[in-house]
Amino acid sequence: MASVKALLIAAPRSGSGKTTLTLGILRALKRRGLRVAAAKTGPDYIDPAFHRFACDRDSVNLDSWSMPPALIGALLDNAAKDTDLLIIESAMGLYDGADGPEGRTGASADTAARFGIPVVLVLDVAGQSQSAAPILHGYATYDPAITISGTILNKVSSDRHLRGLEKSITPLGIPIIGAFRRNAALELPERHLGLVQAEEHEDIDNKINVLADAVESQLDLDVLVESSREIRPASDSTESGIAIPPPGQRIALARDVAFSFVYPHLMSAWRKAGAEIVPFSPLADEAPDPSCDCCWLPGGYTELHAGKLAASDRFLKGTRQFAAAKPLHGECGGYMTMGETLTDADGVEHHMLGVLSHKTSFATRKFNLGYRRAVLTDDLSFAKQGMALRGHEYHYATVVDPGTETPIATLSDGWGNDLGPSGGRRGQVSGTFFHAIAVE
Repeated sequence: MASVKALLIAAPRSGSGKTTLTLGILRALKRRGLRVAAAKTGPDYIDPAFHRFACDRDSVNLDSWSMPPALIGALLDNAAKDTDLLIIESAMGLYDGADGPEGRTGASADTAARFGIPVVLVLDVAGQSQSAAPILHGYATYDPAITISGTILNKVSSDRHLRGLEKSITPLGIPIIGAFRRNAALELPERHLGLVQAEEHEDIDNKINVLADAVESQLDLDVLVESSREIRPASDSTESGIAIPPPGQRIALARDVAFSFVYPHLMSAWRKAGAEIVPFSPLADEAPDPSCDCCWLPGGYTELHAGKLAASDRFLKGTRQFAAAKPLHGECGGYMTMGETLTDADGVEHHMLGVLSHKTSFATRKFNLGYRRAVLTDDLSFAKQGMALRGHEYHYATVVDPGTETPIATLSDGWGNDLGPSGGRRGQVSGTFFHAIAVE
């Protein structure tokens, strides 16, 4: 593994301010001239896109439940190239995960422990003062494999509040690297699947600069950098990491704000395997390039753009023609687009591609979130019957009519509970709400 220092920015829970602080830190370090890279633990699509804007290079997902250990090692090795410091943003709380053997629960702590990456713990101290110290002490002593190298206090209300926090935390010997006051200007807007996507912010660069200014004024960047540590190679880090084989040699990829949930590690792996990615925008009424040998419709916020997609004649006609002759696969939002109809939040039914016969609705909602293990019940363009894939689901839309196609997989959740059949296939056309991350 290439030599690089790293830090994990974590917290006891979601909503503590990890993402905004991470973005500010990335940009502030880049402005100092450091070659800084970013990663995100867990299956989050949205935060890595913000990372890319903040440090001007692709971020990568690291997920200990979905990814074989060798794949995580390979991804870290690649992230270390031409990098002075790797900043990894944790998902949820530091120890939050699913069922799995030691080191493969999906918790951010798995990656920190395996590779010896120190943790900077972000504490949302709104509504508490001295009580923050025992929380920090608990995290510092809970697992001897985890090193808490510092803490960042968020939502400090006053100088008096800060003095109380400092008095209780200082005896622990854990540095307070930064203390941030409540500031609405440092918040990013959200919607039902998380933050509004980076590509949708017209002033994203200025927004990140504001975050960086706050970091530079309220956080000791020198102490932050000094608290990092060189990544410790795992025994299998030099093995070839397995993701998912490319579905073809020349892949037409839907890519715009409606189809944006694409994992960087998959695109990188497909290109490394010799495949060419040919993007097109359904929202710009573009169809897949007919010279491609397969098409991939990823997830995204298709439910917010159903009307525009339904009126995109070139996209609909061209994609139907493509699917009549060549493989087409869709995930989540892509799967919704492949069905007969998609009903939006206002209850308006929009006709979609109709290359599969199911119908979906965003008006009839059910929250689906969690890890998924998918055992394929049929051959697909990128995987064979009987193969097990790991990934996740994250959507509110529901299937209101399953259609007539044969399911493509049986699913179980991150705790091993059977979830039944998923998706459908018609000829070379296949789709499912399941997002694939890696071959098991």
